[in-house]
Amino acid sequence: MTGRAMADLLRAKWLMRVPITLYRWGLGSLLGTRFVLIEHVGRVSGQRREVVVEVIERGPDTLYVASGWGTRSQWYRNLKANGIARLSTGRARHVPAQVTLLSADDGDAVLARYAQQHPRAWKTLSAAMERLGTTRIPVICFTPPR
Repeated sequence: MTGRAMADLLRAKWLMRVPITLYRWGLGSLLGTRFVLIEHVGRVSGQRREVVVEVIERGPDTLYVASGWGTRSQWYRNLKANGIARLSTGRARHVPAQVTLLSADDGDAVLARYAQQHPRAWKTLSAAMERLGTTRIPVICFTPPR
């Protein structure tokens, strides 16, 4: 898939919401552990919001995700504003998580490891992000609450 085709898919909001429906129906495990549903709180509305994104790296007690739309992504802005998140991935559901927005250098290191482990996916996604005008891809780390 080309960067242009991926960028067009990412703009299709209805398509991006399909995985959320799978999680709501209790079928999130069909997506495996490579994706995570993030429940967050709207910074203005205070309403519960949901987004499904790819897990770019996983540690024993950590998940790393990237905001492909950069810092203008609504879910990223909500996490930055209030740091409240609950995660569902595989069979784990509604797990509270501590939110850490990584520095540019730390985020770039995580993205470099992702690019090395998934070169084809990285090539397509980075081309799509470039096409969407994203100059920096911020990375978010989720850990168990303290």
